[in-house]
Amino acid sequence: LVSTVPSLELTWTRYDAADLRPRVSSRQIARRFARMSSLSQSPPSCADICDNHVASPERLSVVEPGLFQSYGKVKRFHGQIETIRCFESNPVVRSTLGTAGESRVLVVDGGGSKRVAICGDMIASLAVQNGWAGILINGCIRDSAIIDQMEIGIKARGTHPVKSIKTYEGERGVRVSFGGVEFVPGHFLYSDEDGIIVSEKPLH
Repeated sequence: LVSTVPSLELTWTRYDAADLRPRVSSRQIARRFARMSSLSQSPPSCADICDNHVASPERLSVVEPGLFQSYGKVKRFHGQIETIRCFESNPVVRSTLGTAGESRVLVVDGGGSKRVAICGDMIASLAVQNGWAGILINGCIRDSAIIDQMEIGIKARGTHPVKSIKTYEGERGVRVSFGGVEFVPGHFLYSDEDGIIVSEKPLH
């Protein structure tokens, strides 16, 4: 008898160690988990905070609506307040955002000026790199198209293409007032699509 079963030829494929490496780096995985963790720990909305604390003794204050525009990819941010007072000059803004933010919110009182921008993409990138939660600017920014692609939340009075001067250093860690609210270093700020809330104590 002659067998009609065809012979089988086995082919072995060799894989190099490089082929078995994960497609996603450990650093990318860590960043994704950190991002998921921060989202899961995000505070309630400003509307919910107002509902829960409208009669509380924490002196909840709401910034006058309609004054500020939102920039950056992060639309909801919160944190302990650090303050700056400057007018059309931003050296102290750059130097402050160049330090560790520790999830704080920088409040910049630029006098409401709409003649120059006191924050651009380079300064905003410092906030991202150093862990600031967000920035509130009583003044203007520029490079808004680039800032809108950054993982940062910024609220400002608007945009202006002219950069600020560098002659006046400005003040840091002082009480500032605008939008009907006093901002005190060490107090807390909450910001989302509905508005901005300030409180003496954390509200979540």
